[in-house]
Amino acid sequence: MIKDILKSSSDKMEKAVDHVHQELIKIRTGKATTNLLDGVKVDYYGTPTALNQLGNVSTPDYHTITVQAWDKTAIPMIEKAIQSANLGLNPSNDGNLIRIPIPPLNEERRKEIVKLVKKFGEDGKIAVRNLRRDAIEHLKKAEKDDHFSEDERKHGETEIQKLTDKFIKGIDNILAQKEKDIMEV
Repeated sequence: MIKDILKSSSDKMEKAVDHVHQELIKIRTGKATTNLLDGVKVDYYGTPTALNQLGNVSTPDYHTITVQAWDKTAIPMIEKAIQSANLGLNPSNDGNLIRIPIPPLNEERRKEIVKLVKKFGEDGKIAVRNLRRDAIEHLKKAEKDDHFSEDERKHGETEIQKLTDKFIKGIDNILAQKEKDIMEV
């Protein structure tokens, strides 16, 4: 029973860390990465479609993302979707290819982005701590229902705390790397 609770908590905490990682990938660091466009949905003939399903997304250099649409008639729709995604990007097209220059970030904007990154990280840590609380409550309930000893419950709580510390450290590592990427000129 305790192992099931630990496994379930570990899986949920892993998902919380993955969610933080996925959110941080979408945040612009001043260098071109195709992940910036992952959340962009194009209204392709009435159907919201992921950008990477409509063309080839690549980064030919450090400050440019290009989109080579497979259907040339979709280029204006793709361009409009990128502009309306509120990413602060300004695409331009030449009829065949959409170029998206990634402007360098100024110091003030970098600091704002770092604050946003820290907020995402704190939200992730709160989620992990809430999962810890739920797991401990589950252990206490299971102790009464399944009649295992208080020592076993306390051992389970210790293991859950170790999991919590491990996943919070993982979030801290992700945040430190992202902050370094953002502040790098």
